[in-house]
Amino acid sequence: MSNYQYKVNGVDYNVEIEDIEGNIAKVTVNGKPFEVELKEPVKKPMQIKKVKVSAPTAAPAAAAAPAAAKPKAAVGSGTKVLAPLPGTITEVKVNVGDTVKAGETVVVLEAMKMQNNIEADNDGKVTSILVTRGDTVMEGAVLVTIE
Repeated sequence: MSNYQYKVNGVDYNVEIEDIEGNIAKVTVNGKPFEVELKEPVKKPMQIKKVKVSAPTAAPAAAAAPAAAKPKAAVGSGTKVLAPLPGTITEVKVNVGDTVKAGETVVVLEAMKMQNNIEADNDGKVTSILVTRGDTVMEGAVLVTIE
């Protein structure tokens, strides 16, 4: 059994490899068991290295492989509206060029089965929108900029 600590997009993952048979690895990620199919069977026994593992700080967003990376939109000038927690974008309520007031909802983010209205911190004009409906974002990701 091997333990590893990974950080992906600012989220810590505790990965424990329990067993590998042929091309199937039995792993536990932050306490959740998964069977991972390897492209090729492991030919040599794994070198087990002792790693000090701290408690995980967040659960993985999804068990599936990450989706293909989309080209990032350019961050516009102005104040950045950030995701307060990881989740999925369910609605973008503004367009580039729209004028918004402080407290107005600009994006709706679903996290832990709850809809969260993400509001503008200041009055201004939307200079960029960096997310679309269905995007998964991490805590601190820039969603919209307002100048």
